[in-house]
Amino acid sequence: MLNQNQTPLLDAIQACINHPHAPFYTPGHKRGKGISQSLADLLGKAVFRADLTELANLDNLFAPQGVIQEAQQLAAEAFGASQTWFLVNGSTCGVEAAILASCRPGDKIILPRNVHSSAIAGLILSGAIPVFLNPEYDAVLDIAHSITPSALQSALTQHPEAKAVLVVYPTYYGVCGDLRAIAQITHQYNIPLLVDEAHGAHFAFHPELPTSALAAGADLTVQSIHKVLGAMTQASMLHVQGDKIDIDRVHKALQLLQSTSPSYILLASLDAARQQMALSGKPLMSRTLQLADIASQKISQISRLSVLEMPSSEFVALDKTRLTVSVSGLGLSGFEAEEILDEKLGVTAEFASLQNLTFIISLGNTQADIDQLIQSFTTLAQVYRQTNLTVKNPILPNLFSNFEYSGQISPREAFFANSETLPLEQTSDRICAEIVCPYPPGIPILMPGEIITKECLAYLQHIQVMGGFISGCTDSSCKTFKVVKH
Repeated sequence: MLNQNQTPLLDAIQACINHPHAPFYTPGHKRGKGISQSLADLLGKAVFRADLTELANLDNLFAPQGVIQEAQQLAAEAFGASQTWFLVNGSTCGVEAAILASCRPGDKIILPRNVHSSAIAGLILSGAIPVFLNPEYDAVLDIAHSITPSALQSALTQHPEAKAVLVVYPTYYGVCGDLRAIAQITHQYNIPLLVDEAHGAHFAFHPELPTSALAAGADLTVQSIHKVLGAMTQASMLHVQGDKIDIDRVHKALQLLQSTSPSYILLASLDAARQQMALSGKPLMSRTLQLADIASQKISQISRLSVLEMPSSEFVALDKTRLTVSVSGLGLSGFEAEEILDEKLGVTAEFASLQNLTFIISLGNTQADIDQLIQSFTTLAQVYRQTNLTVKNPILPNLFSNFEYSGQISPREAFFANSETLPLEQTSDRICAEIVCPYPPGIPILMPGEIITKECLAYLQHIQVMGGFISGCTDSSCKTFKVVKH
């Protein structure tokens, strides 16, 4: 057992700060002395003293032998891994590295269609061929959930040559599929289970939270420590266990994907967040769960509002710290409700969708935050409810069943192929050459190599009409799209 009270990286940075010397190394602001006054006024100068480079006593992220190695070993023990890597380019680079470490050009990988855009980037970088599974879908709430074990079993029966399986656990809405069963099925084919656990970094620290991916049998998992714990934005971790992951390929992939000038402020925040959870994780999560329960109970009692509960027996858990509220009963879209809450009622959601608002309740929230959230929904229902209570969002067909990966061209080939830009109305049935992604939650509606369907185009137009934002594509107005030339 390691001493989880230690913060080796944090301590080394503090020692460097306290050591008097004339700095002739990067960064150029020289420990804050040359920083812009306007930035110093905003942040203070103290933080810049910790903005250091890879000095002798601070170790090297790509070949750690000192304090970074010690900090990663402490994190591995705290999160239940055999080995952990600190990530300064977010979970995005972790998901990309997972695919690069598992798949070579032409290899098949099985993954749900509602993956984050980072997984699509991983396909483009690796040259892997996706075998997409449609997630279970709630057509009433317009929410995509997880894949099921039976769907995975069917896919592996058809594609036994697949080199890896990647799943999202939990989904952006906090829904957790049966990861234990998925791991067992995957391992029957002697291939690794990769998990995008960006929103589940807290699971290992309280028995009332869903089982962590590693405890459920994942071989590799990527967690955004910044999303739900106490690290700085962009600070994430990649964990592995077992013998199905090539450690050397993970190392090499991360060297390709991460900055050669990693931020020691981000790295130190990972060290500190790990210590915080290792020492106080259970009481912190107990308090967070209590606040989440209060919010869920009170808001669900407000007329014409509903709170997402466990979707069906196909799924094993719902993260109670993820609160999704359907506002369609008020005659409002999620985008309209988000704008009202943010601009008039002082509450900012994590993201909005056509019918819902989703909120992350974490260890940083207070009782005052929860009181304001409840009051804002009370006011929304009383003051901003539309007299015409017909739902403004038509119940769309299962969009995911309309995705059609061409199978003729890989995402990598489509990304690098000769392309042409056409008006939206001329792109139906053509092969897409770019990523088109409503963000958040960052689930691409179209990706390179996928056939553009009329349903997808209609969905994108509807999102824009309702106030949503589309990213990734060259023309953010979505009046034109890039397609592969015939």
